Amino acid sequence: MTIGKVNPARTLDATGFPNVATIHYNLREHALIQQALSRGEGDLGQGGTLLVSTGAHTGRSPKDKFVVVEPSTEENIWWDNNRRMEPAHFDRLFRDMLSHIEGGELFVQDLYAGADPDYRLNVRVITELAWHSLFIRHLLRRPDIAELANFEEEFTILNCPSFKADPEQHGCRSETVIAISFERRLMLIGGTSYAGENKKGVFTLLNYLLPEQGAMPMHCSANHGHGDPHDVALFFGLSGTGKTTLSADSSRVLIGDDEHGWSDKGVFNFEGGCYAKTINLNPEAEPEIYSTTSRFATVIENMVYDPFTRELDFEDDSLTPNMRCAYPLEAISNASHTARGGVPKNIIMLTCDAFGVLPPIAKLTPAQAMYHFLSGFTSKVAGTEKGVTEPQPTFSTCFGAPFLPRRPEVYGALLRDKIAKTGAACWLVNTGWTGGAYGVGSRMPIKATRALLTAALDGSLNKAKFRMDDAFGFAVPTSCPGVPDLLLDPRRTWDKPEAYDRQAARLVRMFEENFRQYEAFVDEDVLEEAVVFRGAM
Repeated sequence: MTIGKVNPARTLDATGFPNVATIHYNLREHALIQQALSRGEGDLGQGGTLLVSTGAHTGRSPKDKFVVVEPSTEENIWWDNNRRMEPAHFDRLFRDMLSHIEGGELFVQDLYAGADPDYRLNVRVITELAWHSLFIRHLLRRPDIAELANFEEEFTILNCPSFKADPEQHGCRSETVIAISFERRLMLIGGTSYAGENKKGVFTLLNYLLPEQGAMPMHCSANHGHGDPHDVALFFGLSGTGKTTLSADSSRVLIGDDEHGWSDKGVFNFEGGCYAKTINLNPEAEPEIYSTTSRFATVIENMVYDPFTRELDFEDDSLTPNMRCAYPLEAISNASHTARGGVPKNIIMLTCDAFGVLPPIAKLTPAQAMYHFLSGFTSKVAGTEKGVTEPQPTFSTCFGAPFLPRRPEVYGALLRDKIAKTGAACWLVNTGWTGGAYGVGSRMPIKATRALLTAALDGSLNKAKFRMDDAFGFAVPTSCPGVPDLLLDPRRTWDKPEAYDRQAARLVRMFEENFRQYEAFVDEDVLEEAVVFRGAM
């Protein structure tokens, strides 16, 4: 039995997924909620939200992600960062997953990844769970009903949480598996109900495909000035560093909160929705995001709630600190209708410094920008990956190492070339700790971060007086309206300055050790000008 709208030439049976008893094609929000509730996948929340739990997996499983070794792509894959899967193991995995879904019920969404038609990817997402279908419908871009009649998928994702992989038979690590075949244009996900694997899987695909077209895929949020789509700002950063919060600025137009491309024409969102963290979500600090938690069809993931009133508890992290909500972009009142903008004027690299030594903002030269982009220093925030329970300092190159199929220098060179062509200003912003390391200091005040970003984006911060940081060699403003001068000099926020010096020197050494892996691949200006920790060397 088939239900919904689909291109008759591209049914599951016609595209290599036979013998499925019931298929729901491209159901819309109300129907998906009805299906999810009738199947016992979740509860109806206030305002018509869908309350769901992902079970044991409350974050991504990067150690269970594999790329198939194939002749056409093998030389292009960054194998130091991507686990290998042999074609025979992938074939067995696919056959076994097809057997697993035989006679079952599936949900299909035919969607676009990319707001620019010249660069978008047609993606078909096949899921066992109705709420996964609702989630990915929010997160990717939805064709008009008339477009579905001729939609032809270019990549397919099959997601079966109830399928348990066999490491011996399937060449994987555990019962959980995420496997990508670029030649077969097929991704298989099994053994996890965490919905984020779907969206990050699509991001991985675009990270491989777009560089060949001269477009840079980016793990960043983006916005632009009201009335000026060419006043674009990018916010690079890993989950938990503030991409969603800081880009959802009511004084600017939101292009998107997580994944974008940068072509010669400008910036475009990959997605059609947002996937925001809800822990300690404050209606005063983040009213737009907060309002989505009582909006019809928002997916509320892994949040504790009152079983009688369905009132959400934004502070209870007993299920996971990585509690989230998923909603379409149009839920944000200041979201761009086109999800596109011009070439960036400002590039902000967000870092969550658990050492507590980086300033709240620093201005970077183009060479320093490439250095920090390749370094990708931040802290993994609790809950974003399985097993991460407190901030862990880490270097995640390009602020998105788990999603990079190609070597980092590919993306670094794209960024270098685009900065050189556009003259974009570059800033490093610390949303982590100040006054001491994690456990001693306090989290950077969001009001101060917003004030600094406002000054950077409107150009007034360029007129401030800057000091050269002794440890890290970048330029740091000494004052900014709305920000205490003390906060701009992190050494002064520590009770014992000598303790700050030791911690800063430790972080400098970590930067130097980490960057050695890229020295053979970067230009002299990056080595000579961006490795500028002269005060600590």
